[in-house]
Amino acid sequence: MKDTLQDLIGHTSQLGFIDLIKVTGSDTETAINAIADDRTVIVSGKFKGPNAEMIGTFGMPNLAKLKTILGFDEYDEYATVKMTHQEKDGADVPSAIHFETQMGDFINDYRLMSREIVEEKIKPVKFAGAAWNVEFEPKVANIARLKKQASANSEETTFTTKTDGRDLKIFFGDVSSHSGNFVFESGVTGTLSKAWGWPVKQFLAIMDLQGDKRVYISDAGAMKITVDSGLADYEYLLPAQSR
Repeated sequence: MKDTLQDLIGHTSQLGFIDLIKVTGSDTETAINAIADDRTVIVSGKFKGPNAEMIGTFGMPNLAKLKTILGFDEYDEYATVKMTHQEKDGADVPSAIHFETQMGDFINDYRLMSREIVEEKIKPVKFAGAAWNVEFEPKVANIARLKKQASANSEETTFTTKTDGRDLKIFFGDVSSHSGNFVFESGVTGTLSKAWGWPVKQFLAIMDLQGDKRVYISDAGAMKITVDSGLADYEYLLPAQSR
């Protein structure tokens, strides 16, 4: 249970702009959904196997608090970390996550959000799909170069992407002001011709997550980043921003 929670926190709250998760669990799968307050990133994920304790639909709010509790060294391999439930309208529903040391001398209860409230706060996002013109696995060295360009052009909140032959280039700024560009990925197939804007801070935060990543970009104005954490498969959808 603790490993599952740490994986969730490490791929949502760790981004810095997600503080509420919707969990939908059954005996066949455990899925999550979230969305940034400014709607720059839409998150979905599914664990590679169902979590027997995460049955039902509920919200996990105030993820910073949960992250703090999970970080306590008191909750070691001998501690109890489990879901608690309560009866509501004749059904047994998740109510909290209970943390207790082996000796029972250090306890925390992290309160969950009801299905009704979380479904009001995190509504389904309609995405009709897209033809992904370019896709690749980002290299660590190229992510480091992107961070350098972002630092040099810190006044820019977005960057644009465009292909030049088989090179995928990233651009900051424009000819009327300071600007910079570099080859982010070489040897790509497909073409990007439209100068859509992508949020710098959010993109870099996803690049810093643990796991195997793959980036998909559509000339129709969407980007998808998938991250395989080993325990779960996460998907981060970024709608394009007009410059």
